[in-house]
Amino acid sequence: MEIMELATPGLLLRPWRRQDAPEVFDALREPQIALWNPQGDVPNLAAAEEWIRRRADPTSGAVSYAVTDQTGLVGSVALRRSGAECASVGCWTVPAARGRGIATQAVSRLVEWGFAEDGLHRIELCHAVGNVASCRIAERVAFTLEGVLRESYRYGDGRLHDEHLHARLATDPRPA
Repeated sequence: MEIMELATPGLLLRPWRRQDAPEVFDALREPQIALWNPQGDVPNLAAAEEWIRRRADPTSGAVSYAVTDQTGLVGSVALRRSGAECASVGCWTVPAARGRGIATQAVSRLVEWGFAEDGLHRIELCHAVGNVASCRIAERVAFTLEGVLRESYRYGDGRLHDEHLHARLATDPRPA
């Protein structure tokens, strides 16, 4: 997947830059991000720079974007291929950006790009059942709840959590 800038009203989804490392370092240490988006140990700026390098790797099978607004970095959104026409989407937002619809807007923009420009047919969004905010994002972006995956993923607290599996097809109606 080729990464290019994607715009949506008030937001820019852009490739990661090395100079994002201080903000990434702070974000990945924030308790909610660390719990629901376990990135492994990011003890210093060098580790944050490595995190950015991995996300910018064109051979990774994923596109990963820094989500920015006029204030700077407000989140992350990524789309990872899981087959020829299938992918999964994930995101996080910094605390100051929560409750403003930023994650919903970023996920929606990336999903639409995946269907229209990258030839995807199915995109999944999985999240821990306890991560209510991610469930709301999936619903707002018109993903269908398909079921519960029992103890399917080990999150940042070290425990296996049940996950909701949401999916959207290219042929599904777009969100209102």
